[in-house]
Amino acid sequence: MNTSLSWIKAYVPDLDVTPKEYCDAMTLSGTKVETCTLLDKNLEKIVVGQILSIDPHPDADKLVICQVDVGTEKLQIVTGADNMRVGDKVAVVLDGGKVAGGHDGGPMPEDGIRINAGKLRGVESYGMMCSIEEMGSSREFYPEAPVSGLYIFPQDTPVGADAVEVLGLHDAVIEYEITSNRVDCYSVLGIAREAAATFDKPFHPPVVAKTGNGEDIHDYLKVSVEDTKLCKRYCARMVKNIKLGPSPKWMQRRLASNGIRPINNLVDITNYIMEEYGQPMHAFDYDLIAGHEIIVKRAKDGDKFQTLDGQVRTLDSTMLMINDAEKEVGIAGIMGGENSKITDDVKTMVFECACFDGTNNRLTSRKLGLRTDASGKYEKGIDPNTAEEAVNRACQLVEEMGAGEVVGGMIDVYPVKAAGNRVKFEPDKINALLGTDISPETMKGYFRKLDLGFDEETQEVVVPSWRQDLHYMADLAEEVARFYGYANIPTTLPGSRTAGRIPFDKRVQDVCRETAEFCGFSESMTYSFESPKVFDKLLIPADSSLRKTVTINNPLGEDFSIMRTLPLNGMLTSLSTNYNRRNKEARLYEMSKIYLPKQLPLTELPDERVQVILGMYGENFDFFNMKGVVEEIFARLGMRELPEYVAEAGKPFLHPGRQAEVFYGGKKLGYLGELHPDVADNYDLGTKVYLAVLDVPTLCEFASFDYKYTGIANFPAVTRDLSMLVKKDITAGEVEKMIRQRGGRLLESLELFDIYEGAQVLTGYKSMAYSLTFRAKDHTLEEKEISTVMKKILNGLEGMDIKLRA
Repeated sequence: MNTSLSWIKAYVPDLDVTPKEYCDAMTLSGTKVETCTLLDKNLEKIVVGQILSIDPHPDADKLVICQVDVGTEKLQIVTGADNMRVGDKVAVVLDGGKVAGGHDGGPMPEDGIRINAGKLRGVESYGMMCSIEEMGSSREFYPEAPVSGLYIFPQDTPVGADAVEVLGLHDAVIEYEITSNRVDCYSVLGIAREAAATFDKPFHPPVVAKTGNGEDIHDYLKVSVEDTKLCKRYCARMVKNIKLGPSPKWMQRRLASNGIRPINNLVDITNYIMEEYGQPMHAFDYDLIAGHEIIVKRAKDGDKFQTLDGQVRTLDSTMLMINDAEKEVGIAGIMGGENSKITDDVKTMVFECACFDGTNNRLTSRKLGLRTDASGKYEKGIDPNTAEEAVNRACQLVEEMGAGEVVGGMIDVYPVKAAGNRVKFEPDKINALLGTDISPETMKGYFRKLDLGFDEETQEVVVPSWRQDLHYMADLAEEVARFYGYANIPTTLPGSRTAGRIPFDKRVQDVCRETAEFCGFSESMTYSFESPKVFDKLLIPADSSLRKTVTINNPLGEDFSIMRTLPLNGMLTSLSTNYNRRNKEARLYEMSKIYLPKQLPLTELPDERVQVILGMYGENFDFFNMKGVVEEIFARLGMRELPEYVAEAGKPFLHPGRQAEVFYGGKKLGYLGELHPDVADNYDLGTKVYLAVLDVPTLCEFASFDYKYTGIANFPAVTRDLSMLVKKDITAGEVEKMIRQRGGRLLESLELFDIYEGAQVLTGYKSMAYSLTFRAKDHTLEEKEISTVMKKILNGLEGMDIKLRA
């Protein structure tokens, strides 16, 4: 949202501040200023001069010598301009003055250009005559300026006057960053009201006079609204005997300050009202309205409609249209049709000023790929009570500018009048929330400055309909805070006696995250919604429960149409991106959410679970590296028992011979393994990839942060080595489980230090060697105790058909 400071001062005439003071105060009161452009930057000592004579330069064909009256003296100025005549009044930069732009119309130098007296081809020149570009402006602001050459003032301009002031360049164009809830501030009047409250000055909105020629618009036009939900109000007024022409310079410059190019008086009036009131307007040629009837209703599916930009749009039944008795003539709140556009031959015109549903307007704009200034206003949700004053203001401007004859009366279809909110005034709660001690009367004073009413009987703040952001006590507290001054609110510590704590599941997630990063993994973040095609890429069977997904009603596209039921796709996509960008190795983890519906169609929220997924590839990584990371996570979570691994987990996306499910305390925690080669091809991964997935809610059942410490052992340990022949189908986990069970409390640790398969080992067997460490806490172990435990272990191994090697 842009405004010129002079436009704001038109409604707050007592506002006597510099642009910097204005911007600083408005930002601190909640209307954030993004940029401030000074129109008179680098303009010094520029006056209005009148050309007395023009003579050719003796030594240059393209230069002339002018004698110019600047009020206090007559100056000789040499120039290359050729669009002036004797008697013209032009902008003259005096000796030592400054202009903003260069002679060639190029980019403006940061510090402007200093003009000094000197000689041009041997002739003295005591100043410079300016174009509008050299004064830092453009034909957008001053359409009467020539395409090239000097700017010529009207003949009634006083000689010697400050040219910058005459042009209205002692001004600033201010850009605001308006939050979407402050719909009222998407208008100049809304900003001016904020400025009046900020500086505690009277606010003077336009006084809208009654207009009309004594006739009644109802004799000319009929309006009906079939969908009052999407069109809350529709106002129409009429103007006859149209006289098209340029709008006044003050209007052109105000529109240009908001980035709108002036066109003609009637178009400029509709744009001016949209900026002044934040209320879009549209104009129809009355003679092109079939049956002289306007009907507001929804389109039909498949209808074709050509908009003013010449494009044919395909409509559907969710879109609201403006129709006449025979055809569609405009897309409500977005753009009119080619079949009803205003031409230079217009004689009678209808002003439309309506309030359309913001959500529907936004969705229609998005479906059609058509966004306009009007749709940008409507989609934020404008106040329907503004429509009447806005259309009357437009008719007032028509009369003031002599642009036509306003027909009396107004058609106003307004089934349900919008009323403002009422918010209970609770000063004690406001002070408690802000940490202040502001009196109730002071708070009421702030409300009065903002044009908020107050009901003494019910002790309620009466919110006008144009303030759609005030609903609760906290909203009132924000109004109090910003006008009391955020800098005046004391800094205090929280008054609550309860100590904040991180939830247990978040602590578990933090440990998983920290451990993964400690092991060299980097965090990845991917979308929770994905494509149904993912299941085919992951080789998920057609009848798998994983394909029963939550479907999104309004997806961005098919690739984002379901909520994921397993976290693999995002991780594999990230690994693939790294691999195809020639990263030799990658280690990534993600705290991903999956969504498991309890039944379809949904009758309750799905089971939303957080899972840790780890993924890596690289020549130095294998299955056991990933297994080690998983066990490190368990150890950091205080899970002191060793997990169990069950081979052949049945995961179709993992290598059939290199996968395992992870169990702890009899419950499945997740799985790990090598990615199936076919899945790797589907993701364009030309290397071995290792994955692990752990379910955080199940981890929480076993995690413990109740740390217990034991003293350093006082008695020596004894080690024994075991070398054995083991059948290939017996896993190391099964062997270790048996050894731990048989070893009892004296077995302190065991380590697999050698595994071998080869010519010296029986077919179908593998050689495994373990180092066992024994220790007693209260005495030095004797050989008899060790032998007894070893015998139990050997008996257990023999029961598993495991043979000792000689």
